Amino acid sequence: MLRVSIKTREVGTVSIGALRLESGRVLPEVHLAYERVGPRDGPTVLVCHALTGNHIAVGTDENPGWWAGLIGSGKPIDTDRYQVVTFNVLGGCDGSTGPTSIDPETGRPYGPEFPFVTVRDMVRAEYLALRRLGIDRLHAVIGGSLGGMQALEWGVMYPEYMDLLFPIAVTPWLSDYAIAFNAIGRLAILSDPAWNGGYYDPAHPPKAGMIIARMAGMITYRSAEQFNNRFNRAERDGWGNRHEEVSFQVESYLIHHGEKLARRFDANSYLYLLKAMDTHDLGRGRGGIEEAIKRIRARVVAISYRGDLLYPPQEIAAFVRRLRANGVEASFYEVDTLYGHDGFLTEFGKWGPIVREQLEGAEPYRAPVAMGFRSAFL
Repeated sequence: MLRVSIKTREVGTVSIGALRLESGRVLPEVHLAYERVGPRDGPTVLVCHALTGNHIAVGTDENPGWWAGLIGSGKPIDTDRYQVVTFNVLGGCDGSTGPTSIDPETGRPYGPEFPFVTVRDMVRAEYLALRRLGIDRLHAVIGGSLGGMQALEWGVMYPEYMDLLFPIAVTPWLSDYAIAFNAIGRLAILSDPAWNGGYYDPAHPPKAGMIIARMAGMITYRSAEQFNNRFNRAERDGWGNRHEEVSFQVESYLIHHGEKLARRFDANSYLYLLKAMDTHDLGRGRGGIEEAIKRIRARVVAISYRGDLLYPPQEIAAFVRRLRANGVEASFYEVDTLYGHDGFLTEFGKWGPIVREQLEGAEPYRAPVAMGFRSAFL
């Protein structure tokens, strides 16, 4: 086990040995990269990241992590009180076993020969990694989008292991609408001349395909209102002369984010994680959703975001009603935001108080309308 410790923050890699996947395939040597912050004797909060996130949720003052606005000293997930653990998911490309890892049987990177993994495989790997780290109980599991899928699976797979679940910006299965956008991203990558069946040169990856895939995703992550208000048809390089020109600022914005992702994220890994999201269905193989949620013992706090195209608030509210009908203690919140799905990555002042109060076991938090969210006890 490799560790680098900085005060109360630890970043390292934990080995869990061989892992049998849902498919029946066995990965002979599995490693998960992790970040561990806060008191070792405090209640533990497991944080699960979204599609292109990683295990650096907190980070440092110089290099803050992707949820540093929510987690830290005195913040809603208070690292003076809670121990916070985040893993890079199985199949990822930031230190955990995935397509970029070396296959011990061949001595070469797995690439497209990496086996398909599911959200349940990710959760199983995280459970084994937590045990290796000496953590035998969780106070809460929290995550948004792909991270929310993991939170839900935690509740069904290990119902006695945690007290509280925060499935954020997620539904019990991925909708056809969301699968459709994943299909666009997938085809963009597979159609890139540099793809080469997944055996591409790491120095020359399918960059154009990744850019298009990210652009398609970005459209679903924000609301139409947010795009229109932010850009307001602002021009960039003029228009009407060449098809190749980038005429509007919104085009430049999408291309910029596509290029950023293409530089830092492996294309094979991106495709594997898309497939894991596509196959997410809490009721699959369990007799349907009603039977699956009967296994949940933890209290559930579901948070949604106005304008979320991928995981609409009304569908999350309907899921909470189902949970309650099956005897699960559950509450639902809808955050008023222009950011749509990406609301779970920003505006922490609007919804961080929900997380803080629920973690502390207080009565459900009710803020004034000015705070920007409403609670629904369905």
